[in-house]
Amino acid sequence: MTSEAIPPRGNSAHGKTPRGQKPPRVVAELGRPETLEETQARKAEQSRKYRANKTINNLWLSILVCVGLVIVIVLLVPRDDSSHLPSVDFRSVASSAQAAFPVPVAVPDVPATWTSNAAEIRTGTDNVVSWYVGLITPANNYVGLTQGVNATDGWFADQVKDSAASSTTTIDGIQWTVYDNRKTAKDVGNVKYALTTQSGATTYLVFGDASDSEIAQVAASISSNVRVQPETIQSTTAVTAK
Repeated sequence: MTSEAIPPRGNSAHGKTPRGQKPPRVVAELGRPETLEETQARKAEQSRKYRANKTINNLWLSILVCVGLVIVIVLLVPRDDSSHLPSVDFRSVASSAQAAFPVPVAVPDVPATWTSNAAEIRTGTDNVVSWYVGLITPANNYVGLTQGVNATDGWFADQVKDSAASSTTTIDGIQWTVYDNRKTAKDVGNVKYALTTQSGATTYLVFGDASDSEIAQVAASISSNVRVQPETIQSTTAVTAK
């Protein structure tokens, strides 16, 4: 009896994959197993995409870290919110301005903890001449004092930003008209709250974003000046006081 040799298991003579060896990957697009070169190219492309994605991720991570550091610095570093305008000796300026101003100049009597960032004679709407002092409170709030001579309706409307009077109040025996613009949606600049009164030829405005009591304090401090204003004066001439 003749016996035929049986090929060993795992032999690939009949197209079978040897034991322990992974069959070639069939690529759907190709409809066949990919070649060694195609496998290497695919793995190289996957490696490239991985490195590219990793670079982008690292970039975003770096950006987030930088933003986080900026936020920490902004929150931790103390900020100085005080006015950086040079302080002005408004009392000395007022003394010099008096010679160029046709009526007694109002000099507010405020505590030494208050500062001034401006004091000057101005010419506004309709050529109305006025004396102005800008004050800064210890809480860094603003109070302005404007003293106009022979004021016109147009000049006054500009000073109160065309806002309407809301009430009246009496301070040191003098009646002041109140303009409370703190709840209005209209842009009124620094005229958030204002007190106005008139004495003779002089119109006063005390205004700002400070508290009612601080603005009233400035108004009270110029009561004596309000009482001594002349009823009429001759034409005014603007002269800048420094």
